[in-house]
Amino acid sequence: MTEVARLVTFVDVSGQQAGTVSVSARHEVELVDGRRVLLLDDRGWSSSQGWAETSAEDIEETARVVVGPDEPFGGRTHEDMEADHWAYLQRNLQRQGVAVDVAELRRVPHDVVLSQRVRGRIQNT
Repeated sequence: MTEVARLVTFVDVSGQQAGTVSVSARHEVELVDGRRVLLLDDRGWSSSQGWAETSAEDIEETARVVVGPDEPFGGRTHEDMEADHWAYLQRNLQRQGVAVDVAELRRVPHDVVLSQRVRGRIQNT
């Protein structure tokens, strides 16, 4: 098994609408040897809320939500969704040659890193 140091979600500005929040989120696992392995690169969100009305804390909180687990649907429970989410991430890592225990993935810290562009928009509003 490979040891995991942390989960990291990188958030950057996305889209062209000046003034409204639109960001992408790339979710990775960082291994203890320093390597990073991509988990999800198809996440992000937009809001009619302007940069002036948001904060780094708001973006960090939302980033953790959008990378999963998803909300229950179709009679599924939160527990079902969590189990599926962690199993999906484990299979994704396995396909990339990284053997990781689901329990280990669940207990490592999850850090959110805001790009300079995001930080600049928050600070310049």
